[in-house]
Amino acid sequence: MAGLEPLYAWARAAISRPQDALICGVHWELVRHGYRCLGAGDQPGPDERKSELLPTGWEANKEVYTLRYKSTDNARELLLKAIMVEDSMILNVMDRSSQKVADVTLAVADYINPEHLDDFHKVYKNTEELRTRISSGIIAPLAAPAEKAKKEPEAEKKDPDLPRDYDPLRVPPRQPAGPRAPSWPSPLSPFAVGGEDLDPFGGRSGGMIVDPLRSGCPQPGIDPSSGIPGRLPPGAVPPGARFDPFGPLGAGRSGPDPDHLPPPGYDDMFM
Repeated sequence: MAGLEPLYAWARAAISRPQDALICGVHWELVRHGYRCLGAGDQPGPDERKSELLPTGWEANKEVYTLRYKSTDNARELLLKAIMVEDSMILNVMDRSSQKVADVTLAVADYINPEHLDDFHKVYKNTEELRTRISSGIIAPLAAPAEKAKKEPEAEKKDPDLPRDYDPLRVPPRQPAGPRAPSWPSPLSPFAVGGEDLDPFGGRSGGMIVDPLRSGCPQPGIDPSSGIPGRLPPGAVPPGARFDPFGPLGAGRSGPDPDHLPPPGYDDMFM
């Protein structure tokens, strides 16, 4: 921990307890990461200046240490409170600009030898672990967020084959009815009956519902979607829909054959 030795030598007269030595180590880690101390206490005092040294009166309260820091670029200001709970020190650090808070709990005996407060070369132990705890528990959580790379989110990437205004949540517009009849498969096979009911995609023919316009060979010239003169306007029957005719289709169709009707009293044996 280069630089901590002259700081410890400067503050040695005020160090009387192991937690004082630990505060020196925490303070120097903040300095290493670009922070300077403004002073002690919650509120700023007159003629404050950023310094690498600890302020006057930093060790006055052995139970709660309160120090304020500011980054060298003046972007962040930290309020550090180190609270002693039995043999542990709880570091509570708040970034006053973003209101972010970070907490780290350190066991004083893990990093300080209380019998060697007068000897800097023996007073600290596990210094690398202490540096890692301060860096990962305080510096990293309170650091300014890195600028995110500007890239298109995966959810917004579109298929280049789709139109620019394509929206999968919108109902596609219906195509207007045209003069061309839809292409329907012709069930010429006698074993095709019922096949359409087994096809979930409806790509086959031969369902159980008989459609006079779709059974057997298609009748040319009959397209209910184009309208029936005098009966249905164009577009009244959607393209591809089953349609049950309610009367003779086509104006040129002849009426029923008179021979199909029996004469009156045909079953009278005396006629």
